[in-house]
Amino acid sequence: MSGREHGHDGTLPHSGQAVAPSLHETEQLTTDELEVVPGFERENLQGWIPQLATEADIRAVIEKSFDYRGDVTITRKNGSEVTGYLFDRRIGSTLENSIVRLMLATSNERPAIPYSDISAIAFTGRDTAAGKSYEAWVKRYWEKRAKGEKNISIEPEALE
Repeated sequence: MSGREHGHDGTLPHSGQAVAPSLHETEQLTTDELEVVPGFERENLQGWIPQLATEADIRAVIEKSFDYRGDVTITRKNGSEVTGYLFDRRIGSTLENSIVRLMLATSNERPAIPYSDISAIAFTGRDTAAGKSYEAWVKRYWEKRAKGEKNISIEPEALE
């Protein structure tokens, strides 16, 4: 036996091996416990305008902006504003050589803005995936079924 039957992969170092639970361990868990992966709560960032006092603040807010699924408005130090979806960030050793890139809704432009040029970031767009979990879908399904609806199909919600 190669060990792969028990989750061992010969290409990984021993410390990186995934080991399948033993039969004794799985007998103690219910089917629901085996199939459910714990989720996590997403922060509701829509409408948030954080203070950018330090370099660490700027870097932390840009990371949140990168994970956000809506538009952000970046105010540059010269007062101009750019609104779009932050789809890329290039992290350098300083703020001057780190940049963010946005997709603009109004054009095909993809402006690159150095971190050092950012004076404010506002989470202005709607988070298009908020509340779109599998659990929310199942809840809507059972609510419709409880009302006696037939041929239930959950259609995607319009974005705007």
